[in-house]
Amino acid sequence: MKSLEVVDKKSLSRVEELCNLERPYEYSNENDKLFVEAMKENILWHRERNEFYRKLLNSRKFDTSKLVDIKDLREVPFIIANFFKYHETKSVTEEEVYLHLTSSGTTGQKSQIFFDEWTIGSAQAMVDKIFNSYGWISQEKVNYLLFTYEPEEGSKLGTAYTDNFLCKYAPINEVKYGLRFLGKDEGHKFDVFGCIEALQKFEKEGRAVRVFGFPSFFYFTLTKMKELGIAPLKLNKDSLVFLGGGWKGHQDKAISKKEFYSLCEEMLGIPNERLRDGFGSVEHCIPYVECSEHRFHIPVWSRVLIRDVDTLEPVEEGKPGYLNLISPYITSVPANSVLMGDLAIVKSECSCNLNTPWFEILGRAGISKNKSCAVAASELLEKI
Repeated sequence: MKSLEVVDKKSLSRVEELCNLERPYEYSNENDKLFVEAMKENILWHRERNEFYRKLLNSRKFDTSKLVDIKDLREVPFIIANFFKYHETKSVTEEEVYLHLTSSGTTGQKSQIFFDEWTIGSAQAMVDKIFNSYGWISQEKVNYLLFTYEPEEGSKLGTAYTDNFLCKYAPINEVKYGLRFLGKDEGHKFDVFGCIEALQKFEKEGRAVRVFGFPSFFYFTLTKMKELGIAPLKLNKDSLVFLGGGWKGHQDKAISKKEFYSLCEEMLGIPNERLRDGFGSVEHCIPYVECSEHRFHIPVWSRVLIRDVDTLEPVEEGKPGYLNLISPYITSVPANSVLMGDLAIVKSECSCNLNTPWFEILGRAGISKNKSCAVAASELLEKI
């Protein structure tokens, strides 16, 4: 894989070295030390270039001398992901903004994140390395069914950008979109019958099929097939399902991954090991991709803490709490430590061949009128 270069080697040499590590899932003491040094560089970078971040560090009385080893990451001030829904903050000039993306939330404010060329390039290179490590890069033409927004001129949706980017790992024969763009007035509409017709056509062609995008719309397509009495399809065994982005306003219809993957196998004939989920966000673009056991392993370019829903202090392995994602890859926005609204647990042991810890998403800490995030999170934890 081609190595990327940071804009300022004097200030960000360790960040560059970390992000150019080729093996996604190979933790070591040496890599831990490199991660800490890269975080120091990143913190100083944003402190010098971002007034908001400088004030945040000062308010927490934090300086990089507190970062000695990997355990000290708990001391790095985090920013709540929702902050980016209401505030725009950059550590680069307008001229250095290479890409502007928004989150794909279905209600309320959407996060606005700005990327310089290094930041988006390093995140994309990480996806390259992960797809390569799983053997998902192919020279054979494939058909794509994308359960995401059909591009419209000037679209800034992060999910649409990501799913179209993923088409580079196998040459395109044909692309079909699940969320069709019907014009400025009507916007996007889910085309379930078009999706079914595309799958039937792809089966007849015999080429491998790659399905990317929101799980909810893929699930609705499979259940509609069953509802209509359509016979199960047998897609090419080299087909790949790689989902992400959550259920987008359809959480009440969500089913377990085990049930979902079983339905995929039944209706499309795609083997279980070719059914994967991805986790990420526009605020933290590090790719988290399921292993063969369907667990989100943490790659070498990031670290993950779980924080107590009441105290926000880190908890021990296996205990649930808020997901705190940490990485020094981002130089455009001070999002090096982001506290997500997701509830999760972190564990170390996995029967796959990867040696990094992994996390499991337990649910999302929503809020309703007159309830704080912590209260809503606690109620969800009780249900779990």
